[in-house]
Amino acid sequence: MRQSGVIGRGGASLDELEALYRGRFEVFARVAASVTGDADRARDAVQDAFATAVSRRRSFRGDGPLEAWVWRIVLNGARSDVRRRVPSVNGDEHVNGNGNGNGHPEHDAEVRIALARLPERQRTAVFLRYYADLDYAAIGEALGIAEGTVAATLNAALTTLRTRLQEV
Repeated sequence: MRQSGVIGRGGASLDELEALYRGRFEVFARVAASVTGDADRARDAVQDAFATAVSRRRSFRGDGPLEAWVWRIVLNGARSDVRRRVPSVNGDEHVNGNGNGNGHPEHDAEVRIALARLPERQRTAVFLRYYADLDYAAIGEALGIAEGTVAATLNAALTTLRTRLQEV
């Protein structure tokens, strides 16, 4: 489900935000967990982000998808949560019980560790593309970067992941 704002109108409706919240909450939470490293903190960040979106809904200009606007709020909230906490030494705090349930827990752990060790923008772009199923334009809007930069970021992330997982 991709919500898109109506071009040229000001503000987002409560109905649109509620539909996005109900339809995509778990996806928002999984991606936020890739940033916070903790599923509970991620869920809190998503709830806080939607509260912010509701209170600031009139500032949505409608010049891009509503979902991308909300993604930016969610990601900023998750990053703020990380900045408030003491940083870890090796980045493994991002590895938690967010496996894909493919029945290979040892492989799941390797993938989670490899993802956690990606630079933040690469990791977030991977989650937005492959977990949230956003297109390059929406990812660019959410991350505040150009579509070409999204492509380059994803290419670099996938190359790094491929190399790291072959080493294991």
